[in-house]
Amino acid sequence: VRRYDDEGLFLALREIEARRADGDEAATLAFDLFCYRARKYLGAYAAAMGGVDAVLFAGGIGENQPEVRAEALRGLEFMGLRLDPERNAAVRGQEGEITTADSPVKALVVPTNISSVGAVTPSGEA
Repeated sequence: VRRYDDEGLFLALREIEARRADGDEAATLAFDLFCYRARKYLGAYAAAMGGVDAVLFAGGIGENQPEVRAEALRGLEFMGLRLDPERNAAVRGQEGEITTADSPVKALVVPTNISSVGAVTPSGEA
């Protein structure tokens, strides 16, 4: 079983995208499944919380993969998420809003330094 940290997963996704561009059907399936799972969790968490005001994308993929963000949000317009394709394409590795100005629910890209985030146990120990 392969396990990836955020950077490793980002690099694996780059390989998947390169293989998709070459017409690899398995890579296309992997990409579609990844985005489907992200969309499923967004919808599930929004339902569990009774709605959301915003969706945040962070980390290597969230910050640098506009196509993943677009696919993850596809079909969530019923939640009030209206993706702006031009804004989405323009935001890479920087903070920015990727939804339309009139979107009731905002989608934001927030740069994150994963290596500086420490894990904390329930007892409060790092």
